[in-house]
Amino acid sequence: MADTTFPVIDGMSRSHWVRLHTMIVLRWVAITGQLATIVVVSFFYDLQLELGLALMAIGIAIIANLVAIFAYPQNKRLTEHETLLTLLFDLSLLAFLLYLTGGLNNPFALLVLAPVTIAATALRLPATLILSGVAVLLTTLLGFFFLPLRTSDGAVLQIPDIFRFGFWVAIVIGIAFLALYARRVASEINSMSDALGATQMALAREQKLTDLGGVVAAAAHELGTPLATIKLVSSELIEELDGDEDLRQDAQLIRDQADRCRDILRSMGRAGKDDLHMRSAPLDTVIREAAEPHQDRGKEIHFDVAPAAGGGSRQPSIQRRPEIIHGLRNLVQNAVDFSVGNVWVDAKWTDSQIIIRIADDGRGFPPHAIARIGDPFIRIRKSQAERSRRPEYEGMGLGLFIAKTLLERSGGELTFSNGADPFLTESERPDRSGAIVEVVWPRSDISDEDIAKGEGLGENLRIPVG
Repeated sequence: MADTTFPVIDGMSRSHWVRLHTMIVLRWVAITGQLATIVVVSFFYDLQLELGLALMAIGIAIIANLVAIFAYPQNKRLTEHETLLTLLFDLSLLAFLLYLTGGLNNPFALLVLAPVTIAATALRLPATLILSGVAVLLTTLLGFFFLPLRTSDGAVLQIPDIFRFGFWVAIVIGIAFLALYARRVASEINSMSDALGATQMALAREQKLTDLGGVVAAAAHELGTPLATIKLVSSELIEELDGDEDLRQDAQLIRDQADRCRDILRSMGRAGKDDLHMRSAPLDTVIREAAEPHQDRGKEIHFDVAPAAGGGSRQPSIQRRPEIIHGLRNLVQNAVDFSVGNVWVDAKWTDSQIIIRIADDGRGFPPHAIARIGDPFIRIRKSQAERSRRPEYEGMGLGLFIAKTLLERSGGELTFSNGADPFLTESERPDRSGAIVEVVWPRSDISDEDIAKGEGLGENLRIPVG
């Protein structure tokens, strides 16, 4: 549901990632197999073949390979159009060889499935449909037009018509099934790869922000002493230059600018030490930090941090890991995006668990899509009412996938549900009627028990280096 601004690689652009070298190697394998088959059937089974035409077809494939090797660099990547033409070329040569060797009476007619499978995994749907259509057409023609296989004494080798028809049906069904199956699997793999890449970029960005906070805090600390020295010297110069107004004003300007630098570094140092530089913080602080970018978007965010039964009164301190903050931030963004006016962020803890629940007063998750929440790039059909409420929003599920992946990486377990039946009337719906996301961590995975037992945080807390 939540959108994301992280750039991702379009899975369909992988049609430009097919290496020419790969296609050349596959063609060499096919050429080797074809030559071996001709030698075996000619000399061991004594079948009569149109050797001249067959060797001519294989020779064309060899020439095409040699041209590709010497005309293009080894790391050449084929575009979708080039890949389609290459597969059509190979399919046509295969069909011609089958025409010379009995058509569908030749069991090697099954190899028609190979180019279709490659197209389904590497090309977009239109190109795959084109190649599949050509494959079905050529297979159909081979059922009627072919040169029969003959033995040395002139006997024709031919299977009964009903078996040839069954072979044609099997190949056509195989083309449709393998194309659909291979494309479905490749699409899911590509989508997952793209989504994981976006997740990694999100985590890297959050880590850079964390690291930047530490650098700022260190700079503020290190520059404090030289700025104090500048201020001290400039103050002494102001007293000594009482008779020279111009130089006295210059010294006073130096002192004022030193004060200004001190104030800037102090504010930067506070942000670095009190927020980003701490390795751990109270649970309430972490969830408020995660929600902070969305608190000024016109929706009310309510926080409730309290112990569960048997959790003890002391609030635990948890690790301020980038994946936790960014994951919770994505969940809060999702709730704010789809709420009517209120979002609730509840945090509870027990002796063994830390639970964070995020709810809103919106329409909730579509009931038919709850089972797929967390999958990347899902498309959910929206009603006209939903499109009119948010015409600009085109969610793909990537934001929730990133949040789910990052939080699970930190040890959390997520559950998605709705706070109310979507078919209730407005008067019957409770306050927290929208989507509910609950994250449960084992307390030992994210809680820093040493800090939870101590009294000091921030500058009084020693942070180990390395």
